[in-house]
Order: sequence, then structure tokens, then C-alpha cells
Amino acid sequence: MTVFYPVSLKLDGRRCVVIGGGPVAEQKVMGLLAAGARVTVISPETTGRVAGLAARGAIQLIQRRYLRGDLEGAFLAVTDDRSVNHEVWEEAEERGVLLNAVDDLPHCGFIAPAIYRQGDLTVAVSTAGKSPALAAHVRDRLGAPIGPEYGTFLDLLGELRPQVALRVPDAASRAALWRRIVDSDAIEFIRRGNLASARGRITHLVDEAAAGSGARSSAGIAVQPAPADPGGWPPS
Repeated sequence: MTVFYPVSLKLDGRRCVVIGGGPVAEQKVMGLLAAGARVTVISPETTGRVAGLAARGAIQLIQRRYLRGDLEGAFLAVTDDRSVNHEVWEEAEERGVLLNAVDDLPHCGFIAPAIYRQGDLTVAVSTAGKSPALAAHVRDRLGAPIGPEYGTFLDLLGELRPQVALRVPDAASRAALWRRIVDSDAIEFIRRGNLASARGRITHLVDEAAAGSGARSSAGIAVQPAPADPGGWPPS
């Protein structure tokens, strides 16, 4: 039994090739573009959306069937044309190109999970290629309670991360602090549209951790405690 290693790839500026131009290939193209990839589509026919992307110069479109050599310079490839999967697989293996063959597990160097996103927060579910439908079902169940406030919360945590590292230099104390922050009611403030009170709650927790570890004073972090939320969520 093949065990897959979950990973998130940095594709910004990398050449990625999609072989096929139907609806599934279109979905792959949009995902690759969202990750910043340089996308080449190889297919005699495409959906209108893929054709539109090519017309605007967002992708390169080669309107013919796959030919050996098309993966030159590619980092990653996807094929949705079963008739050429074996040839594409052989070239990918020779060139060290990561390959996903849609619904053809034996010709896959990687598989794509079902994904749910809120901002930079990503929930990915994989069934090792056995049942994409079940992966999508579980993804939807997990993603349902994760609203846009989680993306905003994540942006705030990323913004504060360097400053928290300065104020709480001990790794174990800092890890414990982050757990307190994500378990706190800060996300409830954000859900209610009160970002200032969320910042205030986090500042309060950081102040406590910094005092406990003998770290620097609260002047070292560029957020200020917010006034009490009139909706009943004081940041004390």
C-alpha cells in the first residue's frame, strides 16, 4: 500500500503544465494560477474560461495533443488525458517532474487533496486517491464551521508573530502562549467585527507571558489594549 507524504508546494513563478482542456483541467489551472504558477495548457480544445485566460496572456496555450518534450523546464504537471498518461508519466519520471494524472493513481507522482480555504488558512483532506468524493465530503463537513473570521484571525497572528518572538524568547513559553491565544475569545471578537478588542485580548495575553518570562516591557509590541466591547466581550 502506498503511503503519501502530505506537503504544501511553493509554486510561485514555477512552470506548471496542464495536459487537457476540459472542466477538470480548468479547475487545475485555476488552482495553479492562485498559487502563482506559470501555467502552460496543452490541448487541442479547451473550455471558454481557459481560452479566455490564454487570450489575456494569463496562461500559455498550446493547441495540440501532448508531445514528448513538453515537460521540459516544468516543476509540476497535471494530465487529464488518459490516452497519453503513460507517455507523460515516463517523461515526468525521466525529468524529475511531479505528476498528477487525474483518476489514474498508478501514473501519479503526487495526489491533490480536497481543499477548503479561508484566506491563508487551508484545510486539506486526502483519501490516498481512493475516493475523491469522500475527501470532498469530509472537507465540506470540516470546513462548514470555519468562517471568514478564521482568515482574519490568521492574518492577525501572522502580523504579530515576529513581535511575540521578541517579547517571549523562550520557545516553550512562546508555544504555550500561542495555544492560549488561539484558544482565547479573540476569534469571537473578530466574528463580531471587533478587531480592536481582538488585538486587545492578544496584547493582554502577551503582556502576561512576557511578564512571566522576564521579557521586555509591553512597549515592544505595536498593538494597544482596546476598550470594552459594548456587546459584552471586555478584553480584560
